[in-house]
Amino acid sequence: QVQLVQSGGGLVQAGDSLRLSCAASGRTIVTSAMGWFRQTPGKEREFVGVISISGGGVTYYADSVKGRFTISRDNATNTVYLQMNSLKPEDTAVYYCAAVLGYGFFPQVEATGYDAWGQGTQVAVSS
Repeated sequence: QVQLVQSGGGLVQAGDSLRLSCAASGRTIVTSAMGWFRQTPGKEREFVGVISISGGGVTYYADSVKGRFTISRDNATNTVYLQMNSLKPEDTAVYYCAAVLGYGFFPQVEATGYDAWGQGTQVAVSS
């Protein structure tokens, strides 16, 4: 099975940048895509973006972050990154990375379509 360990996060001011990391271990070969979600108390988990691990590393983003966030991958270290620029207070949330195992639908924007999850990391943006 695949295990996901996240790092990064913290408190920043509006307009600043932050990068989150998600390292995968275990049977990484079966991972077909890596996604990012975020969640605030009392709200459902919200899709942020996804990258294809196989198939050229194509990406897909939610409209709320398009043009500000970028997902990239480093296959040598089995790590994906979420680069967040021009952060806004409404970006404040716990951020989770997730993996699709096997050959799943792309882009997968539903949390129920993911098979493994990271532990989550807090991002807080002050105004």
